[in-house]
Amino acid sequence: MGIAMTNKRINLNADLGESFGAWTMGNDAAMFKLVDSANVACGFHAGDPLVMRNTVRTAKACGVSIGAHPSFPDLQGFGRRRMDLPLAELEAMLIYQIGALQAMARSEGGEVSHVKPHGALSNMACTDLRLAQTVARAVAAVDRSLILLAPALSQLVVAGRDGGLRVVEEIFADRAYLDDGSLVPRSHPQAMIHGAEACLEHVTRILVDGQITPISGDTLAVQAQSICVHGDGPDAVATARLIRDQLPAAGFTLVSIPAL
Repeated sequence: MGIAMTNKRINLNADLGESFGAWTMGNDAAMFKLVDSANVACGFHAGDPLVMRNTVRTAKACGVSIGAHPSFPDLQGFGRRRMDLPLAELEAMLIYQIGALQAMARSEGGEVSHVKPHGALSNMACTDLRLAQTVARAVAAVDRSLILLAPALSQLVVAGRDGGLRVVEEIFADRAYLDDGSLVPRSHPQAMIHGAEACLEHVTRILVDGQITPISGDTLAVQAQSICVHGDGPDAVATARLIRDQLPAAGFTLVSIPAL
């Protein structure tokens, strides 16, 4: 057994607002009824101004806290392709995206409370401290009260805390892990956890045991505060519903990220 989780408050989040123009991604209407917090695409990997505004409007109506979900400038690749950008340029891009979502949220009487990097940007920053520090600087430059939602055991957690940000550590309901705590690449056959029941078992084991079991079979101690269900997955709604229904029976109270 690992380090048992002592804080029974837990957050359920999803990446939403990832449609673009006439192209629809995921079932946001259903997910907004199930999650506590939404990571809203900011136009660089998905989303557009109207999608962003409608998404924050729905989030506010549903009582779901709003987070910015910035990425590399990669609409064609959905933000999942690695990019080598000058750090100063990337920092400016992140500030731009967070600020855009803040404007949309304020136009609807809401506010952005957290930031969660997307896709390849997140994966690279999880293992590259300089990149992680760039993300943290961008968040702090916009507003030091913003919470950084970062994968557990990552360099993003380290950089955020070193940069004076409040950090919430997340785990992924539908993804498998490597020995260093990073996600198994999507190109690997074991990258995804399929089916709502399997995702619930995966999440519950991590929260109750206080440890992640990578595909190698070893264990890593972790204190997770938030669970992510990827909104674009085929099992997203079923997984989110099962987690919301079953975790309270295990002694967990689901709350928004600011309420953690």
